[in-house]
Amino acid sequence: MTVPANIFREYDIRGVADRDLSDELAEGIGRGLGEMLRVDGKAPRLAVGRDCRLSSDRLHAALLRGLAKAGVHVVDIGVGPTPMLYFAVHHLHTDGGIMITGSHNPGDENGFKMMRGKASFYGAEIQKLRERLVAADYAAPPAGAVAKVEPFDVQDAYVAAMKERFDFTGSNLVFTIDAGNGSGGPLGVRAMEAVGLKPDTIFCEMDGHFPNHHPDPTVEKNLAQLVARVKETGARVGLAYDGDADRIGAVDAEGNVIWGDKLLILFARGLLKEHPGATVIGEVKCSQTLYDDIAKHGGKPLVWKTGHSLIKTKMKETGALLAGEMSGHIFFADRYFGFDDAIYGGLRLLEILAKDPRSLKEMLADVPKTFSTPELRVDCPDAIKFAVVAAVTRRYKEKGNPVLDIDGARISFPTTGTAPKWGLVRASNTGPILVMRFEAGTEAELAEIRAEVEAVVTEERARAAS
Repeated sequence: MTVPANIFREYDIRGVADRDLSDELAEGIGRGLGEMLRVDGKAPRLAVGRDCRLSSDRLHAALLRGLAKAGVHVVDIGVGPTPMLYFAVHHLHTDGGIMITGSHNPGDENGFKMMRGKASFYGAEIQKLRERLVAADYAAPPAGAVAKVEPFDVQDAYVAAMKERFDFTGSNLVFTIDAGNGSGGPLGVRAMEAVGLKPDTIFCEMDGHFPNHHPDPTVEKNLAQLVARVKETGARVGLAYDGDADRIGAVDAEGNVIWGDKLLILFARGLLKEHPGATVIGEVKCSQTLYDDIAKHGGKPLVWKTGHSLIKTKMKETGALLAGEMSGHIFFADRYFGFDDAIYGGLRLLEILAKDPRSLKEMLADVPKTFSTPELRVDCPDAIKFAVVAAVTRRYKEKGNPVLDIDGARISFPTTGTAPKWGLVRASNTGPILVMRFEAGTEAELAEIRAEVEAVVTEERARAAS
């Protein structure tokens, strides 16, 4: 059995389905996970879901064969978004969960997101799983274990949970939702209608071919049809999901993208009115204006590492009630379970709009204006990407720049005013890529620090590759 090392990543397993994820490998993953997730030596009860990708049914069948060999009791929740799997684990109190999903990746890719209990299964545990598969180190099922598959439709319970938390009766909000033909569309629309909303929908039918646009709302061209529809209908907001609906995108009434850090500002302000002094977590790519705004409104800002598994773990450690990433993963432990759910997050944003007649642009008008780049992605082989970041970190520390190095290098530069001035270089945990972002008080300063850091990265990348 071929066990490609590169698909076993920090937060999940992910690769090109027909090339990297054979039936044999998927079966091995099921068997290995079933053994690793045992509780007190007993075979676990695990929730299993899958998205609408063309390869998901094949991988699902193979995964179940492996779980059966480990004696696992599978609660099969069917096809839907990743948050439906997270919800099922909490609602049914299973010993963990497995979601077959390619998330926001191209349609020919797929993978597995995993949970141990209600926590993420990530990092070193994923590498231990790979080692088990390479060694074919499997054990017999526990004595008395009876493997079975129990189909369970958790969607009714999910919708009921949304109805317990939201009531939009009489709000008459005009908004559009674009699910990108991913697995969150039908459940998202159903939940919205159940709480009294009337969503204007585009591409909310599941289609694993993703015929209209790629399901990744962090790329502006994927939002073009949503922007056009918002302007056409006079909607107050346009919402977008990624392929498995654990990331949310948003555009305002004028079609401007509201990136993850600005969404977090809106959510944090509402949260801090109810919970003064609460901790709110952002990640290293977020604007400094986010952290300043949290502090201004009486909260405790915390900069942390990028990655949904890492952030969820940090939330539990710190008791944070809210966290978010630039990519649109927003995590609510206030009135919810602390996991990333674009359907729930969209409802929280609509709740803000229902209570405030101002436009999103007006709500954010007092956030200091800075100039920033989008997330810049530079190809860099997996074998050298972390070495390149380490070299960049050393270079700037030696120059005397303050460098936050919890996840890559967030480099601060001297400023003449109050506006932030920083650049980030970090290695992606999900691909052979270096991620960079820059923010400054003027366009000239932005161009200056970007050119400087990019030159250093180019130099160190060439050195590492030689």
